Formats: sequence, C-alpha cells, structure tokens
Amino acid sequence: MNVYVMVDAEGLSGVHLASQVMPDGCHYQEFRHLMTDEINACVEGLKAGGADRVIVRDAHASGSNAIWSLLTDLADGYVMGNSRDVRLPGFESCDALVLLGYHAMAGTEGAVLEHTMSSRQWQNLWINGRKSGEIAIDAAVAGASGKPVILVTGDDKACAEAEDFLPGVVTAAVKQGLSVEGAIHLPRTQAYDLIRKKTAEAVEKVMSGGFQPYVAASPVTLRLELVERGHVPSLSARPDIRRIDARTYEVTAETVEIAMSRL
Repeated sequence: MNVYVMVDAEGLSGVHLASQVMPDGCHYQEFRHLMTDEINACVEGLKAGGADRVIVRDAHASGSNAIWSLLTDLADGYVMGNSRDVRLPGFESCDALVLLGYHAMAGTEGAVLEHTMSSRQWQNLWINGRKSGEIAIDAAVAGASGKPVILVTGDDKACAEAEDFLPGVVTAAVKQGLSVEGAIHLPRTQAYDLIRKKTAEAVEKVMSGGFQPYVAASPVTLRLELVERGHVPSLSARPDIRRIDARTYEVTAETVEIAMSRL
C-alpha cells in the first residue's frame, strides 16, 4: 500500500493567522516548524498502520515551506517546489491520498482561514454545479485515476466538509474554528497523537476496501466566480470559456485537473 500525502497550511495544528502562512508574515518561520512536525507525525502514523511507501508533497504556495533538515527519513520521497500544472506529481505510483492540514471552502462560517485556491482572486468554485473547495478538487483529481482520499485533517469545518463530499472518509479535527483567524486548538502532543492514530486507522481501513474514490462525472464543468469584476477572460482571447456574468465563467474538460489548468 503506497500513500500520497498532500500538505496544505491553514488546517495545520497551531495555525490560525494569515501571518503564519504567508512567506512575508511575521509568524512564518514558526509555521514552517509546525508544518514539518505535522508531516512527521502523519508519516509515522502511516508507516505504523502498514503503508509500504509514503510520498509527501508540500502543496502550500511555493511548495518550499517544510524544513528539509527536520523532515523524517521514514518517508520514501518528498515533492517540493513548483510542479507547474500537475496537481499531484508522482501520484501514479500510489494507491490512496491523504489531505493533511486542509481548510474549508470559501465562505464557510467560522472556518479558519477559509478560501478556495486564492482568497484574493477566487470567490467561489463549482464542480458540475456543486459548490466545492480544495478538498473536493484534490479528491476529484485522485478519483479520476480510481483512487480514494482516505484521511482529511484540519479544523472541524474542514472535516465536516470532507465527510459531506467523501462518505466514510477518516477525519482528524485538530482544532475548532471560531473565525477566520481564531480557533480552539488541541495541545500539540494531543494533535499529533490524534493524527498518528487516524492515519494508522485510515491505512488499515483502505487495505480492507473501505473507501470509494470521488469521481466527477466527465466531461467536467468548472464554474469560477472571481472576487473582482473585469478579470473574466475575453471571448476573443479565450473562445473555450463560457461567460456567465461580469465575474463568473465556465470551462469544460475531460477531468478536473485539465479543467483547472484552463481556468
């Protein structure tokens, strides 16, 4: 059993401020340690649960946030840096996906640092008519190759979103969201122990066939509502899009990953 771990920022234990997850933020260096420690706890749990290989991708912003010298050697590979339009580089060799440190979709009440892809540019996204966030996006990318998401960690709102989109998924809520920049956190040791426990549980469950992939019906239509007017591509420049209004347009493609590259 080979497991791929996508690591985001806003759902990590101890994170609740924008200044933690932005490279120019005053708390960013602390955040790098928090991400590294949570990756290590996750990898330890996956290996303890019986995973043969674990590939970890630092998927936040530049993809170069985790502290290389402090990452565990238990993992079998780390994907870091820019992967261009490939959402899950190296995923083809894996059997299942873990979404570590994920956040709720844009507009979720009481969710920590809620957004969908870009808080500055994207207001809302729909996959085949269903409002969706990054949990659904990455689950659909994995699902296109018949592989399931087995674990999602983050605040309680992100976990509830995952359970809504992915029935039967294992979740680990490391904090309770109070506001965009407020949370009730589990203590560090309790949060990491929870992640180790839930990752091991997820691996054991997937080996018994306990998950189904999240498959978006093809062709896939993505509808994107932008934050600001005036940024929808022109039809002359982009005849492949369908304009809905001054802030909203659609693209259609065979898979979510291809459609995302066309937004």
